[in-house]
Amino acid sequence: MLWSVIQVAIGGAIGSVARYLAVMAAARLLGPGFPWGTLAVNVLGSFVMGALVVWLGARGLIAHAPLLLVGLLGGFTTFSAFSLDAVRLWQDGAAGAALLYCAASVGLSVAALGAGMALMKGLPG
Repeated sequence: MLWSVIQVAIGGAIGSVARYLAVMAAARLLGPGFPWGTLAVNVLGSFVMGALVVWLGARGLIAHAPLLLVGLLGGFTTFSAFSLDAVRLWQDGAAGAALLYCAASVGLSVAALGAGMALMKGLPG
């Protein structure tokens, strides 16, 4: 139990820093008007989550789930950041952008998770 908590803490620290860097890079490259960075990390993280669930499960490596799935990807793809970005868009009077952002974040993330799972199921063991 303690080792799992330590894994979650380590993975969460790495994932959170990676998310922060990705969001800052996207804001510099694409401008601060739309939360492209948060959208990108949620979609990418969902894809990787789907792929890792299948990969770890197929190899009996589910013991690494606390580090990789809960910690690393949990810190990387937090929906609290998503929620804050959506509310800020709404409060800034960009209701259409807020709704588009919500639909794109959820729809693309779910699709990316499925794609990650499908990709890994199609690869040889």
